[in-house]
Amino acid sequence: MAQPSAAGPLESELRALLAAGALELPLPRAGRTAQRWSRLAEWGRRDLGLARLAEGHTDAVAILAEAGHDRRPGALYGVWAARSAGTGARLVASGDELRLHGTVRFCSGARTIDRALVVADAPVPARGDGPVLVDIALDQPGVVPDPSTWATAAMAGADTVDVRFDDVLVPAASLVAQDGWYTARPGFLAGGGGVAAVWWGGAAGVLDRAVGHLPPAPDPHQLAHVGELQALMEAASALLTRIARALDPPAANGATPAPAVSDSPAPATAAPATATPATAEPGVGALGASLGAAQARELAEVRCAVERIAREVVERVPRMIGAAPLSRDGRLAQALADLSLYIRQHHGERDYAALGAAVVAMRNGR
Repeated sequence: MAQPSAAGPLESELRALLAAGALELPLPRAGRTAQRWSRLAEWGRRDLGLARLAEGHTDAVAILAEAGHDRRPGALYGVWAARSAGTGARLVASGDELRLHGTVRFCSGARTIDRALVVADAPVPARGDGPVLVDIALDQPGVVPDPSTWATAAMAGADTVDVRFDDVLVPAASLVAQDGWYTARPGFLAGGGGVAAVWWGGAAGVLDRAVGHLPPAPDPHQLAHVGELQALMEAASALLTRIARALDPPAANGATPAPAVSDSPAPATAAPATATPATAEPGVGALGASLGAAQARELAEVRCAVERIAREVVERVPRMIGAAPLSRDGRLAQALADLSLYIRQHHGERDYAALGAAVVAMRNGR
């Protein structure tokens, strides 16, 4: 059974945003991606724990829309897709029923949100070769968060722990997608750009607070840190804006903006989405338009750029302001710890190497 919430004030704030409609963002790649990313950055600037949960909800809503699947009105969602260190969920056929088993790591909002989109291995051969995506209610028997699996104060507000699924019933209507659709869909990479916008917001929030601790007459070294970080942040902001606009259909740039996601569910009869060959255009409209190699590379560029700049903020701010603010301003210390951990969603040198390979291939005309 899902355990009582551990998010405290952040859960109250998140549910207030949900009730007010503030979590309803424009869909990615539908004409107002820059506006979507700007809102994500605002949440990151405010509080990275809150932003992690809000981004997870908005990502889930976008995924359900891309799949043509209904959402539960009034529910807080998350996306649980980690499959590291041999862990992961699996869907098991039991007679005419489907059951969810296994452990998923890094489940943000485990004791906070209402439902999660969970990536799971499919029964073989009944559901194809690739992982499936299921929409799971978290207030049912067999959903077991493990609070002992998060031992750091960093990002504690995001309520991220391992969750074990013990024979959880998965109704047929809860099957959102199959055959590896979750990672094959065009929106997968675009969602990564939204995460980078949250990182940017977190870095901006740390810099805001740090500058407030400078003396009335900062020394030249402090001013040099501020100047360089500000320039880097502005460059990253411009890159985010440019890539967001490039993701939208050409007609959307300068046209009437696309409407934000409504709370109206899609028809309940929608079939589970499946992965589509790259030569086709899965789905409908902007959400279904395939990402080209250039757009995929640009999304990797913006993630790498923001991660690198956020690391500069994490490294330079302590040197810029010294020990006293770091030891006396709990919110600044928390924000620094949160940012340092959150940007590790980026895979460091592995992602930089992948980007380098794409750049070399582009320059060699491959």
